[in-house]
Amino acid sequence: MLSIQDVIKVYPGPVPAVRGISLELDTGLFGLLGPNGAGKTTFMKILATLLEPTSGSFTLDGEDGVQNPLSVRKKLGYLPQDFGFYPNLSARAMLSYLAGLKGISILGRRHHVNDLLERVNLAEHAKRKLGTFSGGMRQRFGIAQALLGMPDFLIVDEPTAGLDPTERVRFYNLLGELARERVIILSTHIVEDVRVLCNRFAIMRDGRIVYSGNPENLIANYDGRVLEGLVPREQVEAIAQQHSVASAVVSANPLVYRVRMVQTEGQTPAEGFRPVPATLEDAYFATGLDQAPGSNNAGMRASA
Repeated sequence: MLSIQDVIKVYPGPVPAVRGISLELDTGLFGLLGPNGAGKTTFMKILATLLEPTSGSFTLDGEDGVQNPLSVRKKLGYLPQDFGFYPNLSARAMLSYLAGLKGISILGRRHHVNDLLERVNLAEHAKRKLGTFSGGMRQRFGIAQALLGMPDFLIVDEPTAGLDPTERVRFYNLLGELARERVIILSTHIVEDVRVLCNRFAIMRDGRIVYSGNPENLIANYDGRVLEGLVPREQVEAIAQQHSVASAVVSANPLVYRVRMVQTEGQTPAEGFRPVPATLEDAYFATGLDQAPGSNNAGMRASA
């Protein structure tokens, strides 16, 4: 059980990065969704005992992570967004080295390392130098090093950024299996990761939790409120000034955009738009944002 009580982090300036987060997490995979700059990485570093909060506390199985960080580290596995390794070492040699640093006895180290490489589907590449690994293989190696000692608490920060679809699916399956036995926090800005993996998640904006619950329940809040229409490119900006535009994506015709908007209560629908089923991406866009007409919320993305 991970219990987080009113955690605040303010950097010199002052620059508030985390503004009073409280959560209660049990075994399973919990998603933390938010845009870049929302404070997710700072929050993850606090839980990984790499940063001290300005105030607040958290406990893991009753052990205070602020007052006694070593007690949490013994149960913690951490995959940061960027992690270092020696490119000229093999996967097995690097993992063995890290196992030694973590205090795993030399007697059981070889079996443990081989078991982890098997678990993340890297056993056949155990002798390859890490510098030759693909992005997906490096991420799987990152999970293997996070699992050294089989921790009860696992933090993964932006784990699927840059992975191809096949590697992403493999990573989804791995995280899902691991979550049966431990608390896992998955921090990401990729909505699809949360939709696929997490029964419970939170949305973080500007250092605050603006929603915590089940993805399907949040989507249900926006049923009947999402509209879609085709808009000439030159009119997209005007639409975004008057409505809460969740996305504006170039269609097959480069002069026309497929626009999705989230309608506020009592708002008159834009001409030519029709209701469509809400998605988690729509709900994520709308949750915690100022949706007053006149704000330009359009997210311009080109489709392939």
